Amino acid sequence: MISILFVFVLFAAFILFYINKLTDSLCIQKEIPEDKHAKIFRTINILVTILLISSFVEILYT
Repeated sequence: MISILFVFVLFAAFILFYINKLTDSLCIQKEIPEDKHAKIFRTINILVTILLISSFVEILYT
């Protein structure tokens, strides 16, 4: 249980870091105004976090 949690937390941190990197590239490429960046990052981070939590719960109970 603890090893699964440890591996999943490392995996989740990597995923969140990479998604944020891709989001930053998207904002730069599409020339999105700076005042909207925070809202975009917040929305994407919340959605990815929900996805990661639901994935962890699915792995835990299968």
